[in-house]
Order: sequence, then structure tokens, then C-alpha cells
Amino acid sequence: MSQSQYDDELADAILPRPGCLALIRRMFDSLRPAEKKVASYILDNGGQVVYQSITELASATGTSDATIIRFANALGFSGYQELKIALARELVSPGKNIHDDIEPGDSLPVAVNKAFQANIQAVSDTLNVLDIESLQQAVGAVVGARHVYLYGVGTSALSAQDAYYKLLRVGIHANFYADAHMQAISTALITEDDVVIGFSHSGSTKDVVDVLRLAKERGACIVCITNRARSPMAKLADVVLRTASEETPFGSGGMPSMMAQLSVVDALFVGVSLSMYDRAIEFIERTGETVKDKKY
Repeated sequence: MSQSQYDDELADAILPRPGCLALIRRMFDSLRPAEKKVASYILDNGGQVVYQSITELASATGTSDATIIRFANALGFSGYQELKIALARELVSPGKNIHDDIEPGDSLPVAVNKAFQANIQAVSDTLNVLDIESLQQAVGAVVGARHVYLYGVGTSALSAQDAYYKLLRVGIHANFYADAHMQAISTALITEDDVVIGFSHSGSTKDVVDVLRLAKERGACIVCITNRARSPMAKLADVVLRTASEETPFGSGGMPSMMAQLSVVDALFVGVSLSMYDRAIEFIERTGETVKDKKY
């Protein structure tokens, strides 16, 4: 190791890394023109960027996803997500990691009430943004599908599993995968007669985006349930079903976002059941009969 490399490593170990905003200001003059657009936007709208997907930031700055990644790399981050986390550390209070509105001095009854109100708000806001025409398209696709494949990771996998359970109850041939390797392997069985439903709050979860891309190459109809209408996952989708629940990078997988997803699943289930009412009732009775001995 050269003396200069040693000195650099020693400096990195001793000196604290500058904050994200300070780093952007320091690096600004050395950035490319397109990267300067991104830098200026973040400096002016940092609080908003924390909630934006890479595609939304690219659209807001008139640049591309690739430019955002290059910009993050130029600052020393591995990618956009790491940049967002660093930005959130500066701009988001630690309490928001627990819940957006809960304060350290809140009593338990007050904190619980705030948590419940956030869930209620997420469901209400999702109802307001849910496009009924898109929902009807998704319903028609599911009812006419040979098989329905459901993909999600983390808490979004729980929403996907709930959809799997509900669709099985009404006689839909559904398949659910949470493991990334099994997700990829399962796409080998997908045909153009199938429907694939991906779940991701951010719409930028790489495992889910990757498996939807594979499914699209197989000719399947792609439905996505996401909070971000302009996201990598939404770009791949034939039908986008929106949720409405904001969360910081620290709060990823929070209950309000999952409640919003589950509400969309319920809406899809209701639509499917109404579209094939007699068959749905028949299968609900059948599946109910199969588990009757599982209860006392």
C-alpha cells in the first residue's frame, strides 16, 4: 500500500463522513451536467426525495435512472437506496423509524391511537387513488387466467400470500412464491395464458422487478400493486393498482403500507368473486368443507 493510500484510509477512519447534503454541495462542481440537475433538485427538495423512487426522481429532474445511479456512485454510495438512507438520516427524525407521527413523549394510549389512525388513513387514501377501470382489467385477467402467479418479498410477501389464499378459496389456480430463487425458477412454467401479480410498495424491489421481467418475456399479463405509479415495476406492468401510504427508507415494510396492499387485495378478491359468483360460492363451500375437521 502506498503512503497516499494509507493516508486516505487513515483519514476515512478518523474523520466522520460528511452529511449527504454537505457531500453533494462539496462535489457539485465536479459533477456532469445531468448529475448537477439531480444534485440541485435534491438540495432543494431533499424531504420529498426521501419518499421518491428512482424513476420518480429521474422524471422530476428530466434525467434517467442510469444518471441517478451514476450520481449516487459519484458521491461514494453503492446506489440510489443507500443515498436515500443517508439523506433520510439527515432529514427524518429518529422517531419516524417507529412511526411517522409518534413522538418520544407520547403515552401508550396516544401512540396506539396514532398508529391505528395511520392505518385507517392509508386505507382511506388507497380507496381514493384506486382506479376502478384498472381494477376491472385486473379482475378480468385473473378470472380468465390459466394460472395466477403471486410474487413479493418482505412484508409484501405477506400481502401476496393473502391474495394466494383468497384466490384459492374461490377456485382460482394460484401459485405463491416468496423465495427469490423459487420465483425465478417458477417463471419457466409461465405461459401467455397466465397472470402474474407483483407486490412492492416502492416498485423498486429488485427481486420482484426481475421476476416480473422474466414473466413478461414469457408473455404473461403483468399486474402490479405498488405505491409508485412511476417505478421500475410499474413500467413492466400491463395493469397498475395503486396504494397510497408514504414511508421513509427506515420505515420500509410498515403496517400502513401493508394495510394499503391488503385493501387492494380485498378489492381484487371482491371483484373476482362477483365476476364468477356461482362458481365462487361453490368453491368457498368446497374449501370450507375440506377444513371443517381442523376446528373443534
